Amino acid sequence: MISLGNITVAYGGFTLLDHVSFHISENDKIGLVGKNGAGKSTIMKMICGLQSPTSGQIDKPSGIRIGYLPQIMEHHKGRTVLEETMTVFQAVSDMEAEISRINEQLLERTDYESEEYAHLIQRLGELNDVLAMEHSDPPTVRAEKTLLGLGFRDADFSRKTETFSQGWNMRIELAKILLSDPEVLLLDEPTNHLDIESIEWLEDYLKSFRGSLLLVSHDRRFLDTVTNRTVEILLGRIHDYKVPYSQYVELRKERMAQQMAAYENQQRMIEKTEDFIARFRYKPTKSNQVQSRIKALEKIERIEVDETDNATLRVKFPPAPRSGDVVFKAVDLAAGYPGKTVFTGADIEIARGEKVALIGRNGEGKTTLMRLIMGQLSPLEGSARIGFNVKIGYYAQNQEDTLDGSLTVYETLDRVAVGDIRSKLRDLLAEFLFRGEDIDKKVSVLSGGERARLAMARLMLEPYNVLALDEPTNHMDIRSKDILKQALAAYDGTLIVVSHDRDFLDGLVGKLYEFRDGRVKEHLGSVQDFLDRRKLQSLSELERRFPVKAPAPAPEVPVAREEFRQRRILSREEKKLRSRIDFLEKEIAKTEDRMKQIEAQLASPGPETDVMELTRSYLEDKRDLDARIQEWETLMEKMEE
Repeated sequence: MISLGNITVAYGGFTLLDHVSFHISENDKIGLVGKNGAGKSTIMKMICGLQSPTSGQIDKPSGIRIGYLPQIMEHHKGRTVLEETMTVFQAVSDMEAEISRINEQLLERTDYESEEYAHLIQRLGELNDVLAMEHSDPPTVRAEKTLLGLGFRDADFSRKTETFSQGWNMRIELAKILLSDPEVLLLDEPTNHLDIESIEWLEDYLKSFRGSLLLVSHDRRFLDTVTNRTVEILLGRIHDYKVPYSQYVELRKERMAQQMAAYENQQRMIEKTEDFIARFRYKPTKSNQVQSRIKALEKIERIEVDETDNATLRVKFPPAPRSGDVVFKAVDLAAGYPGKTVFTGADIEIARGEKVALIGRNGEGKTTLMRLIMGQLSPLEGSARIGFNVKIGYYAQNQEDTLDGSLTVYETLDRVAVGDIRSKLRDLLAEFLFRGEDIDKKVSVLSGGERARLAMARLMLEPYNVLALDEPTNHMDIRSKDILKQALAAYDGTLIVVSHDRDFLDGLVGKLYEFRDGRVKEHLGSVQDFLDRRKLQSLSELERRFPVKAPAPAPEVPVAREEFRQRRILSREEKKLRSRIDFLEKEIAKTEDRMKQIEAQLASPGPETDVMELTRSYLEDKRDLDARIQEWETLMEKMEE
């Protein structure tokens, strides 16, 4: 279907891809793997025609429909979520409008025998045939189903796209791509901003997808689930394995071991042959044997061992200047945006030297709090203040907004560096794997992983005493994540990090703030302590909209009569608690539904609508809801004790 033939991509004297060739067949599900900056995104851009190779060619059928989700994209503003998603059906809308115009003309015309009338009839038939081939569900229904699968709620459909985070806007773009019915899907890190249920929905979609898939992801499980072939890019060359990722890892180890064993055997044989030639070269009685072995050596096909890329990230943050004892404090904080409160009633205190994680589902307020800490937002209610002598280094999710694409890698640091560090910029960039001519690359051509490394390098230019990192590992490979974690563990300042990566956070942070259902709750201890208390296997389970119920406990062995009596009392108390919790959950759901209905009426009031009465009812419901949520949380804490 699509062939890459002898492709080379070079920037100046640096060769990114060196005579690469491979073929994407119908129904291939390919995982494209390799280190950050190896050329994975470049291959996708070339297939889409967004970039041209230095040499070689890409062959693909004319008119082939390709759906491409890049790591970094522009998000459209001014439309609601549903309106923006529906733009993918513009061609269908245009055809429906044309059918209406033709029908109107046919009703008015009486020249049934004319050539123009026949042409209109023919065009009407063509349009109806095309629409008949479309899906049976109406476009709006298809759009809503896809948006729901990707984690949106019904109430989100009417919200403007600019009120959503970058991650949610990426989901809108993904929905548009899936709804465009592509024959080939090119997805570059699609799971970076998805919660667990959306990932599972996308997995199911891709498993049943009848076209071809080229997927870049650092999520091993996701690759194993949806791919059947792995193409590795290593030092500019391609290695093609007809198996999913986990099997590729094993086969690669076997191939490298076999290759090394064959190489070592051949080297031993060559050494012995060369030793024989050196010893007997000038002995007449051995001349025939010597000449024979010289010819044999000349003919031998030398085994070469594939190079391995052992470059690793080296990071060490500068010593942190001393700040006040309290770095950030919020009391009864409500935060959000005009017309949208994200969370309320938050009490947060972060002390000097603490390493704190912000966890929870996407859209619950983690990035909102980060923006409030950075002074980009103001509290809607309550108070929030930064401590004395606090200097924050901020790593945002949206690196395309914080890095100037027109600058080179070197210029990006040179523009902000001052003092003695300017003479060490090349060394600093080398620590972040930008070596040689890499430093002259434009930021606009960097991969997501390279941009992440460059943004992190920029944080090293000043001695910050607080690092606020919002999903710093999203585009990093496994080795880079481990190195960054070690550097942050050794950092002597305060760390505030948003992440859903359990392995990255485990052993790094000692306090967590959980964002859930419009509230913020503090948890002391490690990530593992938190998971144990919540009886969760991973942080990903927090992202489920509908929690999975824990299995019933196994029956216990008989106990002493007094202990049994105490347990029965405890069991009755638990039943009362459970009953009250169930009641509160039902009442909370009813109240939320009522409030949604009132919000809808207030959003588009009619002539008979009593706005004052609706507002009064809404505020009463909100007070009831807050009280019930508070009671529910208190009872849940008792259940966990």
